[in-house]
Amino acid sequence: MKKQKFDFINLGYKPKDDLVCLFRITPNRISMKKAANTVALESSVGTWTKVAGKDYVKKLRAKVFSIKGDLVKIAYPEELFEPDNVPNILSSIAGNIFGMKAVKAIRLEDVSFPKSILRSYKGPRYGISGIRKMMKVKTRPLVGTIIKPKLGLRTKHHAQSAYESWIGGCDIVKDDENLASQKFNEFRERIARTLEKANKAEEETGEKKAYLVNVTAETKEMVKRAQLVEDLGGKYIMIDIITSGWAALQTLRESNFKMAIHAHRAMHAAFDRNPKHGISMMVLADFARLIGVDQIHIGTGIGKLEGEIEDIEDIAEDISLKDVKATEKRLNQKWGKINSVFPVSSGGLHPGHVPFLIKHLGKDLVIQAGGGVHGHPSGTRAGAKAMRQAVDAVMKGKSLKEYAKRHEELGEALKKWGK
Repeated sequence: MKKQKFDFINLGYKPKDDLVCLFRITPNRISMKKAANTVALESSVGTWTKVAGKDYVKKLRAKVFSIKGDLVKIAYPEELFEPDNVPNILSSIAGNIFGMKAVKAIRLEDVSFPKSILRSYKGPRYGISGIRKMMKVKTRPLVGTIIKPKLGLRTKHHAQSAYESWIGGCDIVKDDENLASQKFNEFRERIARTLEKANKAEEETGEKKAYLVNVTAETKEMVKRAQLVEDLGGKYIMIDIITSGWAALQTLRESNFKMAIHAHRAMHAAFDRNPKHGISMMVLADFARLIGVDQIHIGTGIGKLEGEIEDIEDIAEDISLKDVKATEKRLNQKWGKINSVFPVSSGGLHPGHVPFLIKHLGKDLVIQAGGGVHGHPSGTRAGAKAMRQAVDAVMKGKSLKEYAKRHEELGEALKKWGK
């Protein structure tokens, strides 16, 4: 029987100036070698049958250089990609391969970028240190909330809810992912009224306050909205990076606004929830960092959303460290000049979750609670106080139970939601 030749497998290859992908592959009634070879050819210069070609094209083949169980590493020559074009990169490494019959399932677990690609992107404008400097919060986690209900509030009540949150102790208040410019709360009026309340809260508390404005829209309209926020003195803008698309995010970052960019990950679970198929949150976060968001939702490991804390710890490291070390499910990455990203935990959180979050994700964290602030028995201001008190308790090395004895708002929250 003739031995099968796999032109896209080179297990002795050592990546140099390559973009490297880590895939989890479940072959469909073929060998792992054949499945891996098929993924590499389809995502680079090959096709399903032999075609006439030039010898120089062979040098651009992707190379499968590691197969360990169901984890496969593939190196792609840097020449395959256009600089400063994320859609182009993803169309290759995360394009047709998800629909091929050769695989029963395939998941892109991680990606590592070569220096040539890193050089063509700006990365985050501020990163963790820049955000801390802007907000004048040196060491503790930032405390945030999301206006709730997420839709339906009129502008006046939206702005007042934000004000109560800031006065209670929140550093940041953000729109939710599906609030745009609906008739009950039109964008221009909402921005003006809510930023007025932010300024008022700053004067009254002596602390910096930020409003994370959702500018998600058609790309030209999104840029117009971002310009309006900057003209009115806003510090932040927010974008739903998956539903808007990577090209839109690049446009926003490369428009050179001075504001920080907060990335909401709405729709991410359509890509990353299946542990054997799709694209991991790690990869989504990598591309968001490459383009240049300053903050991104990474999950909680607790609360209402799916996700194991170990995976979320990995993502937090991946977006905040300069040099990321490889693990079984993660590639090494030297980010060079690309700045860090502030991890954000959000989704069903309340004050009782704060010790768990800081223990596992550290102090370089934005802790956002929506219902866990606005659902407080004594209202929004008390809910914000309770969240801030929970953070203060952890920073002082005290238990929430002990701290709640002298802090009524925290005590009420723990009574309602527990620890």
